[in-house]
Amino acid sequence: MTFVHVSIRTSDMDRSISFYSDMLGMELQRRRAIPRNRAEIAFLKDPDGEFSLELTHYDDQKEFLQADYMKRTFDHLAFRVDNLKDLVERIREAGYTVTDEPFELDPGHWLAFVEDPDGTLIELIQS
Repeated sequence: MTFVHVSIRTSDMDRSISFYSDMLGMELQRRRAIPRNRAEIAFLKDPDGEFSLELTHYDDQKEFLQADYMKRTFDHLAFRVDNLKDLVERIREAGYTVTDEPFELDPGHWLAFVEDPDGTLIELIQS
């Protein structure tokens, strides 16, 4: 068995593709409508091609709970990065939310948490 991808919902496909591409370096692989579900999906891959993220947008999404920390059912995505402090600053300057500034969890192991445009929590790791 092989783990293939994880899917998260988005309220604005273009905005989310831009965030994951511009901020986290993911590459858009494909994007398509699914008319029977009134949905659109997009697949992005990490630069090494080992992880796929599916973004899903439903035309009739009624409520978006991911931004509500106490009601979310999916906790976070995690990305290993080369320069944590610079990336966090770029994310902040682009207008996205930084929820936890970089901190050293263990010697040489740094973390920070940010949110994507819909409030999905993202852990950034530098070690």
